Amino acid sequence: MSDAAVLPSVGDADVEVARVALLSVHTSPLAQPGTGDGGGLNVYVRETARRMAARGVHVDVFTRWADASLPQRVTLEEGIEVHHIEAGPRKPLAKGEIANQLCSFLLALQRHPTAGSHDVLHAHYWLSGWVGRRLATRWNTPLVQTFHTLGVLKNANLAPGDAPESPLRLAAEHRVAHDADRLLVLTCGEARLLHSSYGISGSSLTVVPAGVDLSRFVPRPSAPSSADGPELLFAGRLQPLKGPDLAVRILAEVRRTVPNARLRIVGGTSGDGAGAMSPRDLRVLADELGVAGAVELEPAVDQQELVARYHAADVVLVPSRSETFGLVALEAQACGAPVVAAAVPGLEAVVGAGGTLVPGHDPRDHAAAVIRYLQDPELADRASRAGVATGRASSWDRTVDRLLQVYGEVAAASKVVEVCPG
Repeated sequence: MSDAAVLPSVGDADVEVARVALLSVHTSPLAQPGTGDGGGLNVYVRETARRMAARGVHVDVFTRWADASLPQRVTLEEGIEVHHIEAGPRKPLAKGEIANQLCSFLLALQRHPTAGSHDVLHAHYWLSGWVGRRLATRWNTPLVQTFHTLGVLKNANLAPGDAPESPLRLAAEHRVAHDADRLLVLTCGEARLLHSSYGISGSSLTVVPAGVDLSRFVPRPSAPSSADGPELLFAGRLQPLKGPDLAVRILAEVRRTVPNARLRIVGGTSGDGAGAMSPRDLRVLADELGVAGAVELEPAVDQQELVARYHAADVVLVPSRSETFGLVALEAQACGAPVVAAAVPGLEAVVGAGGTLVPGHDPRDHAAAVIRYLQDPELADRASRAGVATGRASSWDRTVDRLLQVYGEVAAASKVVEVCPG
């Protein structure tokens, strides 16, 4: 018997999940989170792959070749291969343009040397699901799907300046949701949305929350202290959905009461750079609100640097207009930083006593919550300790335990179908 994960059995034979294919068409686990299309999905794929490989499962990650400087295959670490698939020009493309390259991606992957050698396909995002549902049939391999974000949710919570998702995406999500062998959702709220929007039964859904790297996102040694005044932090892509503009407006309201408060925004322009949330637009907004001197913008940073930003923040702002899973809020809590977040489903599932959930997106309401933490050190300390406890209960190892269980279940069901056709 190999070191691969041994999971549920069919009859007297163990079902061994030895090789897993992760489809991440539009963004690579090698990409820097917080820039372009890099975000929580990248972190999810990379961190789960690492932990599966540590348990003896070989992981192949398939992503579009979007960087001509990268080789066709990259060994992320032992047991994890990232394969760059030729589909369109070797440069970043907007998601709408990537949708036009899906047939090329599918055809190239069908010719790949590893084609059909995996026990399970796990597709991430709807673009990967479009490819995955076709590969699953051709390779006779069970398909597990995680959407990470849903078009119906985004369209129901459009931010100013944001374009609605295309009918193609909505139709593709519907088909993938019904055809996948199992849908993995990050929260119970996402499960309810799939049920109400697409009629997916509970038996097809499994909640598998994302996690946090507890070896990296560690509690800060002490509360932050700065002679320049308290610091608020926004970390994430600069897209309307995430609300960096709201963070600037929240700072302006906070400074009416705490005039030396500052805001640090860490992140890069989202997607292809289109939209109203460029760094220049945020600087113009800050100037209009009279807080330009108190706002610092910096590019996305690696995870070690991000930990330092969380440790230095008095409060972390997560004013997203929509969120499937609040990874930033979870990481901040693990580091002991109080969080003030919008009360949307993906954040309600993550933010507990380690922060405050604010109904709606009125900057004055968010500012009031921030001010309470800034003016009450005991309240901030209680939130810090509670957030650390939340983080400790949310490891990536727990996520992978659940993933491997699901992989075993769908692999076992696939074996039954093979033995008993029809």
